[in-house]
Amino acid sequence: MPFEQIMIRSAEFWKSQNVAMLLGNRVVSIEPASRLIMTDGRETIGYDKLIWATGGTPCHLPSLRSDLRGVHYIRACADVDRLMSELPTARKIAVIGGGFIGLEAAAVFRKIGKEVVLLEALDRVLARVSGEPISRFFEAAHRAHGVDLRFGVRINGLEGDDALRVTGVRLSNGELVEADIVVVGIGILPAVGPLLAAGAEGGKGVRVDAQCRTSLPDVFAVGDCALHANRFADGQVIRLESVQNAHDQATVAAKVIAGRDVKYDCLPWFWSNQYDLKLQTVGISAGFDDLIVEGDPSEASFSVAYTKAGRIIAVDCVNAPRDYVKAHKVVRGNFS
Repeated sequence: MPFEQIMIRSAEFWKSQNVAMLLGNRVVSIEPASRLIMTDGRETIGYDKLIWATGGTPCHLPSLRSDLRGVHYIRACADVDRLMSELPTARKIAVIGGGFIGLEAAAVFRKIGKEVVLLEALDRVLARVSGEPISRFFEAAHRAHGVDLRFGVRINGLEGDDALRVTGVRLSNGELVEADIVVVGIGILPAVGPLLAAGAEGGKGVRVDAQCRTSLPDVFAVGDCALHANRFADGQVIRLESVQNAHDQATVAAKVIAGRDVKYDCLPWFWSNQYDLKLQTVGISAGFDDLIVEGDPSEASFSVAYTKAGRIIAVDCVNAPRDYVKAHKVVRGNFS
């Protein structure tokens, strides 16, 4: 799909709303006492209120060479443009990481006829976010579409030719997985360095309260980078990397700045499209002690409910939209 068709708003919209889009500017420091930010172009910008909505940067494996062409991290539009420009001449693609990014990328590559090897350090895909029935179902689906899945692998580094073009991934057992393109999808690091350097509370993210305020005066943070206590995770302080969370926290921050007394208390939900499969998730399954499978995975339409101390805390739904709608009510009710 052309980029213009997936933009939330056109450039003309922002102009009509008196929003100045200063693209290509990186904030390198903040002076909260004087309410100033400094960019990498040495420009100083003042603020009355500041919203930090930076998301994160892709994690890099330290063993991977940074001088090779054909190695891609998918985060911004420019990353996808570079990847697409190389696809016509590529035949073999290695995907590092069996999370959502890796699986969705593998599905797209197979649909356009590329040979795909997916390398995962753990013993199953989606191991950090779902139970074994979901993992095994998606593993079977990807194998049925021709993806070569490898688990428990450790990567020593990348190999390249004399033209500094990647030729493969070297595993710790000495095997070389040949590849014309390597896509790395192993998570993100929250982009909060300047905030933490300015004294904001946090660590792997910046800590915010229920109104999305950081510990710095008049500085808010929303989205992937925001650490917050989440009721649907039994009050644990977490980051949520999802469209839902980014939208809902942004709404809260904007309303608070406008003088409304609102708080973030939204039920998390997620989705992933792979081939003709739609996975929809409600709630946070981390810490579950049992699970219940409803429906028949062999028919590619089923759900997995995750329970903790006898109550349903999250539900994964595969091609089961009715279960997904019902799960919203059930999970929310169990935390009321």
